[in-house]
Amino acid sequence: MRIVSLLPCATEMLFALGLGGQVVAISHECDYPPAATRLPRATRSRIDSSRPSREIDEQVKQLIETGLPLYEIDNELIRELAPDLIVTQAQCDVCAVRYQDVIDVVSAEPALAGTKVLALNPQSLAEILSDIERVGAAARAADAAREYLQSLRMRIDKISASDGTRSVPATLRPQVVCLEWLGPLMTAGNWTPELIELAGGESCLAESGKHSGYIEWEAVRDCNPDVLLVAPCGFDLARSLAEAQRLWELPGFGELTAVTSGRAYIIDGNAYLNRSGPRIVDSLEILAHLIRPDRFPPPTGEQREGCAWAKVARTAP
Repeated sequence: MRIVSLLPCATEMLFALGLGGQVVAISHECDYPPAATRLPRATRSRIDSSRPSREIDEQVKQLIETGLPLYEIDNELIRELAPDLIVTQAQCDVCAVRYQDVIDVVSAEPALAGTKVLALNPQSLAEILSDIERVGAAARAADAAREYLQSLRMRIDKISASDGTRSVPATLRPQVVCLEWLGPLMTAGNWTPELIELAGGESCLAESGKHSGYIEWEAVRDCNPDVLLVAPCGFDLARSLAEAQRLWELPGFGELTAVTSGRAYIIDGNAYLNRSGPRIVDSLEILAHLIRPDRFPPPTGEQREGCAWAKVARTAP
């Protein structure tokens, strides 16, 4: 089977299921696992992601107003590859190639008449796991998907079943705010509030199953969370650390309980919280330590401090 993945999380799923050898092209954003990065890129972005977050937000809004897509598909490459399966998304036109654009390409090319398009649109942890199963079934690897999902669920249960997490009343849990964008501010919705609660925290200013939304700084300051998570969508840890410096310009940021107690953290959102793939379970394990360090030891390997996350710290100008 020849597979094109137009979504980073789908690429991770395919490689985790042992199907990397069948993937013939990926999106411009796919960056994990390292073996995938050698494959041809079937999409490109119209957005200059090197700009500050507020300028990126303005670029996105301008393109949306004109009706132009934020991302382009390499139609010629797709036609030449003639894949049996294309995995894409139908969740967020800002995050990846639009589903309708993929359908239009496939419909317009006789060479793609037999190509199946699978769209992912998860809003929760359960739906992310379900998507792994769907990808496995579409790629004729249902048994591998079931076996892999069992290992992921065991790791989830190890966190959620721990004393001091789910059993603790909401009023006694650490109050947690997770920022997904900084210019303007947005709180992380979808599956992130659920992960926070599984890890033993109480999610504030965002709801499980609902898209991330804009928020005023005053709401964060009034909430005064015990734990503050900063995970800008699409940014790695180094970029997120740089972007987070602007938080110190907000009135009262340095006086937040999370900041004064040393419990404000930067997370590589591009690899973890924002990406609805297998590493969402890694994200849960990271959150468990950050929210309840008394019960969960520091993560190791790629999830360790300095690699996947870091404490908020003010650097000299």
